[in-house]
Amino acid sequence: MKLQPMTLIGIDCACQSKHVGLARGLWVSGRRPRITDVLLGSEVRDIVDQVVAWVERADRCLLALDAPLGWPETMGRELTGHHAGNGVRVEANRLFRRETDRDIYQRFRKMPLEVGADRIARTAVAALRMLDEIRQRTGQSIPLSWDPAKVSSTVAIEVYPAATLLAHGFPSGGYKKPDQRKVRTEILARIETILCPPKDREPVLANADRLDAMICILAALDFFNGCAVPPADLPTARREGWIWVRSREQIA
Repeated sequence: MKLQPMTLIGIDCACQSKHVGLARGLWVSGRRPRITDVLLGSEVRDIVDQVVAWVERADRCLLALDAPLGWPETMGRELTGHHAGNGVRVEANRLFRRETDRDIYQRFRKMPLEVGADRIARTAVAALRMLDEIRQRTGQSIPLSWDPAKVSSTVAIEVYPAATLLAHGFPSGGYKKPDQRKVRTEILARIETILCPPKDREPVLANADRLDAMICILAALDFFNGCAVPPADLPTARREGWIWVRSREQIA
């Protein structure tokens, strides 16, 4: 019987299309995922159309988005009905940080950008609008996935490339700028021990957004392999979102 591949799509989200990274990988369980496409948003006519085309060719598909997909529950509760000049009853860290942000910091000593207090909120809005457009154009519900064993169509998860690199013991910083190619080269070499790279590595080495899209696929693979740490408080995670990152202890 021929094994049907799973399509893994990594999206390094941004407000401007020229900074959006897109990657597609095909994966059959027990084999290394093969990266077939790595693009920038500026290289395609329409980002959503490109993702939709990939989704519609797949029987099963996981979208791994590098962007917050929710806001702190405390923030929504405390600011509902708030009037200018009135006090706020909770400290800033509880107001602006999600449970998943605190979890990532506790595990890796790296704090994700605070969607409640930083410009990353604009990226979050852009990502959620893009995800909704993909749903509309494909006619699929594309829910967030909470259990890798129950994926039968197209689902999405939130990922964080910096934490995924840390979890794998790979270099996790100093690779974003154009002149930091040496670090990108090292990161790609480490990733290639897990993923089959595209035939042409040069575009990935030349641009960190393309590389981050590939790292999103690595995070997606960790999720499907059951290596990513699930939320302890699932109801809160369903409201706020959850960053799926594997445990360091599971690295051989």
